[in-house]
Amino acid sequence: EVHLQESGGGLVQAGGSLTLSCRSSGFSLGDIAVGWFRQAPGKEREAVACLSSRDGSTTYADSVKGRFTISRHSAKNEVYLQMTSLKVEDTASYYCTLDLGPTCGGLGSWGHGTQVTVSS
Repeated sequence: EVHLQESGGGLVQAGGSLTLSCRSSGFSLGDIAVGWFRQAPGKEREAVACLSSRDGSTTYADSVKGRFTISRHSAKNEVYLQMTSLKVEDTASYYCTLDLGPTCGGLGSWGHGTQVTVSS
């Protein structure tokens, strides 16, 4: 059974940075797609970033392009989301996901989430 555990969330001022981590167990980060989704209260879930291990390609939501970076450490079975120039609108619960195949459809495994709060 795949288990994903996020960490690294917290409270940060606008303009600041945070790095989220996601540790996986029960599955080696092989030919899969790992990603980050977020959801703020009253808003729809949003796909933030995706990394395909098949070719190393990454995709980002337009709202975070140039500010967020997804990466992974295969040996540690960890995935990271480096967030810079944070905005109040980035406030949300962030979830790590793992899908079989090359894309982050959010149909596979999910972590329990970590809260990111950006203050003005």
